[in-house]
Amino acid sequence: MKVIVKFSVREELKALPLLLRHSPGMVLPERTYVIAEEAAAVLLDAGIRFTVVSKEARASGLKGEILGQRI
Repeated sequence: MKVIVKFSVREELKALPLLLRHSPGMVLPERTYVIAEEAAAVLLDAGIRFTVVSKEARASGLKGEILGQRI
């Protein structure tokens, strides 16, 4: 699962070495990153603070269901 996170300038500097090691993420403008949920857990364990902007939705696994379909 992917997580979109945003860092302060100071926290981004601390997070970059860990992000480079633990996540093939994507860098967006204004210190915003798309990273794996596991990488977010590593950052939290290291005491690095960030704001979660969004999380990827998981499929519920209902047979015949289409993501975004009204039920």
